[in-house]
Amino acid sequence: MTDAPLWLCPDLVFDGQSLQPGLAVGMVGGVVTGLRPASEVQARRVAGVITPGYIDLQVNGGGGVMLNNQPTPQAMAVMAAALRRFGTVAILPTVITDAPEVLAKAVDAVLAAKAMPGILGLHIEGPHISLSRRGTHAAEFVRPLDDVTIAHVKRLRDAGVAVMITLAPEAVRPGQVAQLVALGSIVSIGHSDAAEADVLAMLAEGASCFTHLFNAMSPMQGRAPGVTGAAINSTAACGFICDGHHVADAMLGLAIRARPQPDRMFLVSDCMSTVGGADSFVLYGQEIQVQGGRLVNAEGALAGAHVTMAESVSRLITVLGIAPEQALRMAISVPAAVIGAQALAQIIGRRAEDLLVLGADWLPVATCAEVLATAP
Repeated sequence: MTDAPLWLCPDLVFDGQSLQPGLAVGMVGGVVTGLRPASEVQARRVAGVITPGYIDLQVNGGGGVMLNNQPTPQAMAVMAAALRRFGTVAILPTVITDAPEVLAKAVDAVLAAKAMPGILGLHIEGPHISLSRRGTHAAEFVRPLDDVTIAHVKRLRDAGVAVMITLAPEAVRPGQVAQLVALGSIVSIGHSDAAEADVLAMLAEGASCFTHLFNAMSPMQGRAPGVTGAAINSTAACGFICDGHHVADAMLGLAIRARPQPDRMFLVSDCMSTVGGADSFVLYGQEIQVQGGRLVNAEGALAGAHVTMAESVSRLITVLGIAPEQALRMAISVPAAVIGAQALAQIIGRRAEDLLVLGADWLPVATCAEVLATAP
């Protein structure tokens, strides 16, 4: 005999596409079994919005751990656990430009961690990027795309592990992007000073994403769209950071409004070890510190982000004026589709600990598991 569902009735339910009023979420054994009109069931009232947790496709670190410094499955577990405390339930650990052995260890680590809850695969961001747009990536490790990295991607894909790889047009030869796409990897254009024509050539070969729009890419100019203009004009998915430091809010709003197709923008945190950890860390032998909410290196330049997906969603809604359901799709449904994990954008079948309750400021106040654990 099946247990009767326990019904929760929030102010709104985000079902992966839109915010729905008047719905109750039914749970059996801490798993969502259905949605019904609240008027049809006896439901426990919950103030706020129930939504699936956030999906972050660019996570360099968290909980005091940087993946480049500790490319191990244990480090990935620490990162995932740290970000879960802030409402992110699935991450794509990201290894940035480094020595070849660091990438090899990161590949081994994600293969060992592929069954770990919340680990979606691996984002390889560099070393195959432009020197002039490397940002905080170490110049001595930047190099053209080679057969070694392609072999790493093939090994991951053969094991069923999702791969996103950020590449600059300057670092690839004709046919290499198509080869990676044929393996089933997601090729993202970024850290590039390329002209529009070179970007379009990569898109024609199958590149389908852009990495942190506006950052570490050639800007839009009146007679030269650059990588930024090509990205905005394209139908490719664009990741972006919304911390108020990496990109001006007005420019993000412009880009969101200008895209030719809806639901092609997705939030990333690009967070470092300071989220859920100490306010400084060492990268490439240099100390990086949080100063005024910004992560900066010794020269005062931005060096990654100190922001959560939850804070970014709240800023999109309360500062940029983005419609709440659109902002939630940017943090849940679009990244789920990009990485091929559409089930993560659904309510039905999800565990209570993977569902958030958002308060009046659109920040998480609890998980549904925490709500269930308290007396009604």
